[in-house]
Amino acid sequence: MIDDFAENGLLAKTIDGFVARAPQRNMANKITQSIQKQQPLVIEAGTGTGKTFAYLVPALRSDKKVIISTGSKNLQEQLFNKDLPIIKKALNYTGKISLLKGRANYLCLERLYHQYAAAGDLDKDLRVELVRVKNWSIKTKDGDISKCTTVTEDNAIWPILTSTNDSCLGSECEHYSDCYVVKARKRALNADIVVVNHHLFLADVVVKDTGFGELIPKADVTIFDEAHQLPDLACHYFGQQLSSRQLFDLAKEINLCYRTEVRDLSQLQQCADKLQKSIQDLRIVINQQNSKGNLGYLFNQPSVKQELSFLCDALNFCHEVLLLASGRSSTLDNCFDRVNQYNSLLKKLLETNVAGFSYWYESSYNYFVFALTPLSVADKFTELLTERKGSWIFTSATLSVDNKLDYFTKRLGLTNAESLILESPFDYLHQTILCVPRYIPSPNEPNNAIKLVDILLPVIEANKGRCFFLCTSYAMMNALAKQFRELTKLLVLVQGETSKVKLLEQFIHNGNALLIATSSFWEGIDVRGDTLSCVIIDKLPFTSPEDPLIKARMEDCQLQGGDPFNEVQLPEAVITLKQGVGRLIRHHNDSGAIIICDNRLVMKPYGATFINSLPPSPRTRDVHNVINFLLTKK
Repeated sequence: MIDDFAENGLLAKTIDGFVARAPQRNMANKITQSIQKQQPLVIEAGTGTGKTFAYLVPALRSDKKVIISTGSKNLQEQLFNKDLPIIKKALNYTGKISLLKGRANYLCLERLYHQYAAAGDLDKDLRVELVRVKNWSIKTKDGDISKCTTVTEDNAIWPILTSTNDSCLGSECEHYSDCYVVKARKRALNADIVVVNHHLFLADVVVKDTGFGELIPKADVTIFDEAHQLPDLACHYFGQQLSSRQLFDLAKEINLCYRTEVRDLSQLQQCADKLQKSIQDLRIVINQQNSKGNLGYLFNQPSVKQELSFLCDALNFCHEVLLLASGRSSTLDNCFDRVNQYNSLLKKLLETNVAGFSYWYESSYNYFVFALTPLSVADKFTELLTERKGSWIFTSATLSVDNKLDYFTKRLGLTNAESLILESPFDYLHQTILCVPRYIPSPNEPNNAIKLVDILLPVIEANKGRCFFLCTSYAMMNALAKQFRELTKLLVLVQGETSKVKLLEQFIHNGNALLIATSSFWEGIDVRGDTLSCVIIDKLPFTSPEDPLIKARMEDCQLQGGDPFNEVQLPEAVITLKQGVGRLIRHHNDSGAIIICDNRLVMKPYGATFINSLPPSPRTRDVHNVINFLLTKK
């Protein structure tokens, strides 16, 4: 492995611009040992380590079946289309490599033909899109909807034409032999390297897909990139959820079957309509409550309690009617199973006092979800690693808190894992400056957005934009956007006004823009060079103690004699802050300023935990020093 990563090694000889880095070589050697020993391994690899190549080379060299799971579909595609081909060519690797996505990414032929048979049910615009998809379906080989150039990936037609674990008919489907999901599964079974994402991996562990078992094949080596996301995602997947979308889809499916397959049973339409009305009525009363909160509290509200009883009645009516249609349609038989599944799940959700779980809900104008989430997945993950022998490797740039990996390893039960922290090779002492400005308003102070803009506008204008302003709430994001647009001629881009991809394109193309954003821009964004040379964060990203899941974890921690703030809230905030700060330096030639607008970083004892977890940037409290730094780096 040393030969591959050395200055005159194979990668340097075959990859243009490859720079030998000691941390990358150390990481690759450690992963090679882990694969040989079949020992779990946790590695924090600081930004710039080159962690992707550091795990790809040992993976391809291992001659074993390897699953690589990434944090998102975008990273999954980047790995498959960009990074893997480079390493495959460099190593002259002859094994098979496959990309496997969740079933919602593949066209469902059953749903396509069903919708075509009842196209009159769709509005005019959707009928046009349906025809476009039908034309594309004749040409596509893999049914991957991201490759359909005539219909955008966020088009409203796709949820109608893709299946879910609930709605898939499995081997009962008449299109089973042509199913794109089945074909993707077969390619993955025959491949040596399979690239998936965490959502698919966890959904696959939890749900054994009807009809054809799991989607993801067993492997000798499993590598998780962006592993910091795993504990929270695992909590959600090992829990259970019932959403308005699941219920609406069920009602639509029953109605569609009545119009296309079982036209003599008019009660099908009656039960579907009753179910649809009960979901809409329940959604209206939920929207009169907070947008998220404790499920027990919600279910105790008289208006919600009444609508829930009507929903239960509607599901029972569906059960009786679908029983009459038993055996007449595979789709209706599937609907019958779903009615029973949702009925029993609703009963389980109504028991909101089972220990070890958080019961919570979330809602918006057109959506609600009821959920129960385990407070710990350590036992589940330990079971998984015991059941599926082999090497398990977890890596990310943000796993440690105060230079320790305990918080991550405890949450996943990785008590026997070897661990390694690799510092970033970037020269933060000369490339960056960190500022907590003086006279900054406290986070909850009235009109703090106006005061922040007053203090920070000179920095942003001196830097000619080229700035990310990362916020911890939508309210702050919108307040800042309003102020900046009134006071500067710079282009101000705001999350939500167009898609994330288009916002980034505009930011890079303009070259002198200010982008104000929240949660989804804190990680997974890679803007290199002078286009981004200042990252401002409005305050330390503590999750609200009223967030139902955090609240339940804190209460559970307290019951076990722990310290909820230091053991739950603080580590979560540190990892999120590291992600946000990590947007700035993406290349050894990058430079810039990090400004954190929160006095607690310097005034509170726990501020040291944040500082010790961040890269070693020189620190100042004077924004003029920041301006001078940025001007000298131009």
